[in-house]
Amino acid sequence: MTTPSLPVAHLHQAELALLDELRKLRRKLRQRDLAAEGDLTLGQRVADRVAANMGSWRFIIIQSVLLTIWVALNITAWIRHWDPYPFILLNLALSFQAAYAAPIIMMAQNRQQDIDRAAAENDYKINIKAELEIELLHQKLDQLREQEVVQLSLAVKELSELLNRSGLCEPKPDGTAARKSRRPAPRKSASAP
Repeated sequence: MTTPSLPVAHLHQAELALLDELRKLRRKLRQRDLAAEGDLTLGQRVADRVAANMGSWRFIIIQSVLLTIWVALNITAWIRHWDPYPFILLNLALSFQAAYAAPIIMMAQNRQQDIDRAAAENDYKINIKAELEIELLHQKLDQLREQEVVQLSLAVKELSELLNRSGLCEPKPDGTAARKSRRPAPRKSASAP
């Protein structure tokens, strides 16, 4: 028994080309990500470390302890005052720290923005690919369902023809078969008036 060929619904050629391109891009991105981890410049590594350390509670606690010791030693007379009140040297040191920390942290943030932008673009492409893959799966399921319906229709037709040939069914005017009744016809009695 052969099944008639069904028209297969396909994605447009441009969508198939995009799907192939996205599959190739995924492989390239994996390779690039593995290689990019070791390709950071010295400045990028320093900026990442400084931003990670200055943005931690450990740094804040250590700096607060050092500032408290600085102020306490300069207020009390235990040792010679190297930075008497209004703590001009301390203000200068903190200004230098802020002047250098801000651009370094901004460099780390800019690099992180580039990473986030690339990740968002990659996520977008993955979403498009997933949508196209799901559409392909739907088309394959529809095609299988259509083939199954055709095969079932042919099987029903063959079975009804087989039943017609064997004499178990009588054909109806609409082309379908109806089962013959197996009950014998009622007998008329001879003693009837």
